[in-house]
Parts: sequence; C-alpha cells; structure tokens
Amino acid sequence: MYWETLPNWVWIIYYTFILATLGVAILSIVKKKLVIVSIITIIFAMTIPIISIINSIGREKGVDEFEHFITQLQQGFNWPIYVIVGFFYLFVWWAVYLIKNKKKNVSY
Repeated sequence: MYWETLPNWVWIIYYTFILATLGVAILSIVKKKLVIVSIITIIFAMTIPIISIINSIGREKGVDEFEHFITQLQQGFNWPIYVIVGFFYLFVWWAVYLIKNKKKNVSY
C-alpha cells in the first residue's frame, strides 16, 4: 500500500464527532440558543476537515495522517495549530452546550 492511513474506527469517531457537532450547532441556531458561538462552531466543524485533508495530501510515503500532523506541528506550520485550537473550541462548545441543556432539564 502506497499511503498509510489510520484505522477505520478512528475515521468513524472523527467524522461522527464532526457531523454531530455540525448538526447540533445548526439545531442550536434554529432554536436561537448560543447563536454566535454556534456559528463559530459551524465554521470550525466545516473548515477543520478541509484544512486537514488539503494539508495531508502531500505527506511522505509510509506516513499516516497523525504522524504527518505531529511532524508539521513540530516544524511550526500554522495549520496544525489551527486544527488543535479548533478542536479545543469544539470540545468547549460541547461542554457549554451540555451544561446549559442539563440545567434546563433539571427541575426543582
């Protein structure tokens, strides 16, 4: 095999997370909750995979996406930093979203 790649389960988790985030962010906008941060979430959820794919196209033979990502990060490229910041933002957005929903569902 010319190109190394990550196992299928990694891709399933990755794209499930991205698609779930995108769907819930759109739903949040429709419900008019967390509108501004949800718009930013949609932008990150759409651009992170695109930037990652574009920058992984030219990786060396025998190097998978994660190894290429780490190498590029160590060499000081901007795109891995953008991806890290973007994923950190998405995780924080999920935490805020879930905390707000939990408080809403708790009745005293």
